[in-house]
Amino acid sequence: MDNNNKRILLCLAHMSGNEMKYIQEAFDTNWVVPLGPNVNGFEEDLKRFFISKSEGQKFANEKYPQSIQPHVDAPDNLWKEGYEELKEKQIVALCAGTAAVHLALVALGVKAGDEVICQSFTFCASSHPVTYQGATPVFVDSEKDTWNMDPQLLEEAIKDRIKKTGKKPKAIIVVYLYGMPAKINEILEIAAKYDIPVIEDAAEGLGSRYNGQAVGTFGEFGVMSFNGNKMITTSGGGALICPNAEMKNRIMFFATQAREAFPYYQHEEIGYNYRMSNICAGIGRGQMTVLDEHIEHHKHVADLYAKGLKEVKGVTFHDNPDSEYDSNFWLNTITLDKDLKVKGQEKAYAQAVQGAVGGAAGVVHSTGQAHTACEPNTNIEAMRMELDKANIESRPLWKPMHLQPVYKNCPAYTNGVSEELFKVGLCLPSGPLVSDEDVKYIIDAIKRSIA
Repeated sequence: MDNNNKRILLCLAHMSGNEMKYIQEAFDTNWVVPLGPNVNGFEEDLKRFFISKSEGQKFANEKYPQSIQPHVDAPDNLWKEGYEELKEKQIVALCAGTAAVHLALVALGVKAGDEVICQSFTFCASSHPVTYQGATPVFVDSEKDTWNMDPQLLEEAIKDRIKKTGKKPKAIIVVYLYGMPAKINEILEIAAKYDIPVIEDAAEGLGSRYNGQAVGTFGEFGVMSFNGNKMITTSGGGALICPNAEMKNRIMFFATQAREAFPYYQHEEIGYNYRMSNICAGIGRGQMTVLDEHIEHHKHVADLYAKGLKEVKGVTFHDNPDSEYDSNFWLNTITLDKDLKVKGQEKAYAQAVQGAVGGAAGVVHSTGQAHTACEPNTNIEAMRMELDKANIESRPLWKPMHLQPVYKNCPAYTNGVSEELFKVGLCLPSGPLVSDEDVKYIIDAIKRSIA
């Protein structure tokens, strides 16, 4: 069983009364469909969290609604001072974060022949939907501080695409890798200069903030994920933060098969079956009561890693660059100096992998090959194997999209940063079930693994 499923089962096994209440009421009222009161309520809960007056609405400390019927809009005094312009933001709950990316592209009119700038250093869910539309991803590399899209390289890419194609890219998709905020102000300035809308893929960034503002609320659209391994889970699901109520209605139209207003089924545009179910939304509403707790725990675990690894020569913990950045530390990551020797390093990549590694979900395709053209250094693979022997799950960083065979013909603007990080980086256990004792055990295992 992979780590995602373990976490889902543990979450379900330890469900709070709120979660069970919403789910039970959904069954009692026969709202077992991909819409309903829980969906509406979950959207409102998320809106309050993202743009509340405090650093995040403390759901666990307030009197939670006694019914799954959606509560009224938040009062004016809830909005964070100086963030009044975010009041117009609206949220649509969907079946997956990938669906949210796709619908954002649909709403922006991305079509075959268009180009969309994508961050290369991330998971494929932000670039695959571009291909769903028949458009071409244009990959941009990262900067060293946050590991996210390099603003300088972004502008170079825009200029070059205009020069080569005669038109500007249709959108920019920036990702908050492992929860770390990007240099979003610089990216927005460049996007505004060329009048290109920004989609924030904040799937890993629920609870992360830049200069106090929640990531996902800066651009035209913000994408969230509630997959089994995220800050909170609905077992599977996502959400799209929209600029206003009009756009929310447009997104909901596409998310529910694009049905026109007739007493029969009339379709004039292509739609999708992307709405979140009322049952999953019920889990989400209950999970909102522990969101702040999860965020604080992830940050606490990160602090333990940072302090515990500070004096370990050859190992570097990836931390917030400065006070502007407030990562949720969805996944804690380290890099190993390329000259660091790890036990068993000579056996790294000695045989092909047969099954899933590092919590990979779904069915993997066994190739029978042990190597690819670009792979983590042997000391990273050796460290992964040594930790695995100690029953500690770890995984390499995301392999950059511009190095993926499926995207070999796509334009890419690179500086070597993401490729180098992929070769030297490792993700460590970071979830809400990781205890202080676990972190100590993991740090000790890392130390023991060094030759």
